[in-house]
Amino acid sequence: AKCQCKLLPRERTNCGYPGISAAECKKIGCCFNASTPSVPWCYKPKQKKVKKVCPNDPYVRINCGYPGIQARECTRRGCCFRAHPAGVPWCFYHRVTEE
Repeated sequence: AKCQCKLLPRERTNCGYPGISAAECKKIGCCFNASTPSVPWCYKPKQKKVKKVCPNDPYVRINCGYPGIQARECTRRGCCFRAHPAGVPWCFYHRVTEE
């Protein structure tokens, strides 16, 4: 993603070798920007930011517990707990989304 390549020149971490082409740099999954002299032109992109969220749609929940599990036991497993609606898992896994 383009936004992952928006780094200040001083924040760049070299990702290639001297004289690497833009095409070769991008082929290995790195960013290329030759506009600033004496800093790496081929550099590592920013890490994607991800966050764990409890899905709002009860019908996409993936079971993380067992019938009758208590909220405390569910959260101890690192899962989401919502005791409603009936007929869907109340203890369920997080979804990971990009920020």
